[in-house]
Amino acid sequence: MKTITFHLDFVSPYAWLAFDALPRALDGMEVEVVRRPVLLGALLRELGSLGPAEIPPKRDWTYRQVLWLGRRQGTPLRMPARHPFNPVSLLRLALATDAGGRPGAAVCDAVFRHVWESGEDPLDPERLAALERRLSPVLDPDGPEVRALLRSNTSDAISRKVFGVPAFEVDGRLFWGLDSLPMLRAFLEGDPWFAGPDWEAVTRLPYGLPRDR
Repeated sequence: MKTITFHLDFVSPYAWLAFDALPRALDGMEVEVVRRPVLLGALLRELGSLGPAEIPPKRDWTYRQVLWLGRRQGTPLRMPARHPFNPVSLLRLALATDAGGRPGAAVCDAVFRHVWESGEDPLDPERLAALERRLSPVLDPDGPEVRALLRSNTSDAISRKVFGVPAFEVDGRLFWGLDSLPMLRAFLEGDPWFAGPDWEAVTRLPYGLPRDR
């Protein structure tokens, strides 16, 4: 049985769409999914990159697209009262629900829905407190152990060349984005393309623009 590591951050609407679509994308396959919360902002900072919500025209398009995608695939999605926001408290809460820092599907589903279903502020203190009571963490979400887990997950993702979320890692290969799910399934099914030269060849393609030093 293959193991898929699902790198996710609850601030990402694409991660929510992919989380909801993943069971259908993998229907009939025997795989284990390990859900690994990471801090998207730290991944972007490592690469010197901006998130789509930090670029004003792209922000508007992103929100329009995810609303349409949610409607198309039947995933409930309403923009929260503010976005982007700092997701650290939600990431830590999810990690705190498992002593090994591996939140289950039900936990991740609850946190994603907390952000993306109601249209309310994800960081409202009363809503956060209610979510914490519901999830019954076994570790202190604000404690050093959980803080270390989030740092470790994020630094490990960076070392594995994860550059955004949602990202799916299996057998050392990385599949990024909601639209990578058909490609992920093809790999798991043994599509011979993945044994050919094209996967690695792109890494040797010369860069055609001058680089700033």
